[in-house]
Amino acid sequence: MQPTFFSPDPYILILTGAGLLIALVAWLPLALRRLPLSLPIVCIGIGAAIFSLPAVTLRPLPLDFPDIAERFTEFVVIIALMGAGLKLDRPFSWRKWGVTWRLLGITMPLGILAITAMGGWLLGLSWVAALLLAASLAPTDPVLASDVQVGPPKSGEEDEVRFGLTSEAGLNDGFAFPFVHLAIALGLSATTGEPWAKQWLLYNVLWEIAAGVIGGWLIGRLFGWLTFHVPADTKLSKTGDGLIAISATFVSYGVTELIHCYGFLAVFVTALTLRRSHREHEFNRQMHDITEQVERLAMMVLLLLFGGALVSGLMRPLQWMDVAAAVAILLIIRPLGGMIALAGFKASTSEKMTLAFFGIRGVGSFYYLAYGLNHMELAGGERLWAIVGLVALLSILLHGLTVTPVMRRLDRTQGRDPDAADATPPPGLQGPASA
Repeated sequence: MQPTFFSPDPYILILTGAGLLIALVAWLPLALRRLPLSLPIVCIGIGAAIFSLPAVTLRPLPLDFPDIAERFTEFVVIIALMGAGLKLDRPFSWRKWGVTWRLLGITMPLGILAITAMGGWLLGLSWVAALLLAASLAPTDPVLASDVQVGPPKSGEEDEVRFGLTSEAGLNDGFAFPFVHLAIALGLSATTGEPWAKQWLLYNVLWEIAAGVIGGWLIGRLFGWLTFHVPADTKLSKTGDGLIAISATFVSYGVTELIHCYGFLAVFVTALTLRRSHREHEFNRQMHDITEQVERLAMMVLLLLFGGALVSGLMRPLQWMDVAAAVAILLIIRPLGGMIALAGFKASTSEKMTLAFFGIRGVGSFYYLAYGLNHMELAGGERLWAIVGLVALLSILLHGLTVTPVMRRLDRTQGRDPDAADATPPPGLQGPASA
């Protein structure tokens, strides 16, 4: 049989594409290090180009694949939360984490209130849909915010801005979930007439937050003991295999979800507790590096699909007022809420403005919206996906184009040489000697 050059085997095409994708995962962060361009922007562009080809008939619209949209975004977020927790050098304390509590306790609730009001009064959404939209868009994303987060463990790249944005992104995913459940509870109550307040407060707020924190802490203690403190040579750090961090991620999320609490919160607490078990051990770097590589690969696949959704009609239901609302969320609501929260905080004006501005939206917002729509009947899901997709796209473009010059300028004002940091290969590309 003669080979058919113009009808390649789809399996071979998938293998080739996967190889190219992995090569981009390893190379692009280094190539883009000094450019006003981010890896997510490139991924979305590639995805849009691929799904615009006539031969590609798949249309990756989230409402057509609701379960896949929820589960894949969930996977990417939990991997990102483990990586965020592992790279925080600062020990946990109420005082040292002051910037985090301000962003969580003031900025996020103000954002939820403002977006809900705007959705209900200006966009004409039902109040349930407006609340779900607000809960989806209020948290800072832990996946796409890597360029404004702290560096790898013990790298010294942990100023107040990077620490604040990393810790906020790690915790606010868990604390936004009660508002998603509030939207679901209100939606179900409107249909069935059943009371919702007691169940929501006692179960979705008190139990799921408390159990998530305690469960994450216990699992982190267990993995910390197995990794660093088991007697003799049976401790897991002796293996040199950072995959144990992926194991801790899955166990933490799985066990805490089995007891019906917030797995996102549990994973981040597990990561903090695991890191605390032996803060200075070099194995922390290896665990972080493998976690970041898995996260980056999954993120690139997700953003390729997002690019495909954009060219497949994701934005078609948008109205002009939706566009104005998306711009307001990024340029008014988040920055204003951030500056209100940071009033009186001991930091320079440039640091406060940077913290307030880089409230990046993305994969976490996709997950919350998919979860909410999958757990209640709500009209207008297409428009909600269009608004969330637009906010994420604008955030990726706006923050991706500004992050490099802004963070380099911030480093210079604080006496650091950004070019010296750029000389260090990105995490995951070091050889064994530098691990």
